[in-house]
Amino acid sequence: MLQTVLEENMMANKQSSMDVQQFIDHIPFSAVQRSVLILCFIVVAIDGFDTAAIGFIAPALKAQWGLQPTALAPLFGAGLFGLMSGALIFGPLADRIGRKPILIGSVLIFGLASLVSALSPDITTLVILRFITGLGLGGAMPNAITITSEYSPTKRRATLVTTMFCGFTLGSALGGIVSAQLLEVLNWHGILAIGGILPLLMVPFLISLLPESLRFMVLKKRPTAQIQKAMRRIAPAMQTLPQLVASADERNNTSVKDLFNQKFAFSTALIWIAFFMSFMIIYLISSWLPTLLTNTGASLQKASLVTSVFQIGGTVGAIALGLLMDKIGASRILSIAYVLGAIFVVLCGTSSSVSSITLLVICIFGVGVCISGTQVGMNAYTSTVYPTNCRATGVSWANAAGRFGSILGSIIGGWLMSLNLGMSGILNLLAIPATIAAIAVFLLGRQLKAVQN
Repeated sequence: MLQTVLEENMMANKQSSMDVQQFIDHIPFSAVQRSVLILCFIVVAIDGFDTAAIGFIAPALKAQWGLQPTALAPLFGAGLFGLMSGALIFGPLADRIGRKPILIGSVLIFGLASLVSALSPDITTLVILRFITGLGLGGAMPNAITITSEYSPTKRRATLVTTMFCGFTLGSALGGIVSAQLLEVLNWHGILAIGGILPLLMVPFLISLLPESLRFMVLKKRPTAQIQKAMRRIAPAMQTLPQLVASADERNNTSVKDLFNQKFAFSTALIWIAFFMSFMIIYLISSWLPTLLTNTGASLQKASLVTSVFQIGGTVGAIALGLLMDKIGASRILSIAYVLGAIFVVLCGTSSSVSSITLLVICIFGVGVCISGTQVGMNAYTSTVYPTNCRATGVSWANAAGRFGSILGSIIGGWLMSLNLGMSGILNLLAIPATIAAIAVFLLGRQLKAVQN
């Protein structure tokens, strides 16, 4: 129906060309767009599994190699530094040569590195291989976000991108469940092997089924036949295909400097602050919560399952926040969610001090909804801030800024434990970065409105 209306409008107005986003907004959501959503969902789910696996197997590594908690910090930091480096490197590359080849290459890198890391004979080797794994993970996630965003209609973009990114939180939760159930059978070697085999199995499907971004092809002036073939796959019932053009404010060449020009500099700074703060919270909890819980006497299985509740909360929060972002507005919803997240982390500290496992699970779920879920929403929000020529760079570098926070969170977790602050004291401190993130997102919304006006 929408296609018919679009064609009639083209004929009435004798319009033979239109903006790519206008074309996507006026056609039914196609099987190709659904396949993009599903493939990227699976990629980030495996990404989440692989990223979270090291936190869940940390107690087993500590026991087998006789490590102190502080000795695990370089292991966490190496993977996260790799994630940051991968985002910095592969984001600009995707804006130059395409989203699809960079996404496939990233999946290959982290799949092979994770598989080989299962054979690590010592902590030093594992640290090196986790850095290489992180390079691939850092390139895969932002490109999955970017290509999903660029195939999403405007009115449903936040919902679709957050739904896709729920794969990450579900994958992270699955990492906890698999670790809890299979760690005694497969040992940590088997968990890492699973994290390597799964992405390698995905590569053939990505090569054959994932299309290149239509917006990217138009911006880069790819051959007309190639663009029309992609359009025909998306809108097979449309008899007359329009000539697609890039938006007036987009240009072919890209540069990291575009993130810091007069229009985007302040917005970029605010986005980076929010990413930094929320990633610091997320990775301190996901990396150290199993160890904190086992130190209080909980079994590894119970600790892994409680930590999985955090990821499940992130999934629920991402879906709910995505719907609210499309209906009410991203900045308002995300800033409120961060404030609620600050409240929940304080409640987590309180519940841990009164030894109520039920209350702790509820509060950890709330933190997942309001912090992890909001970070998913931030990915969707960021993909709308920048134009096509620097979108992958913008999303990737925002994630890289977040990785600084994740590295800090992973490292200071061990340091705070060495100060004997206890689980309550450590969790209470996390209210500070959650509040800072809320302020940054609130100011971001005001800044974007000022720029548009």
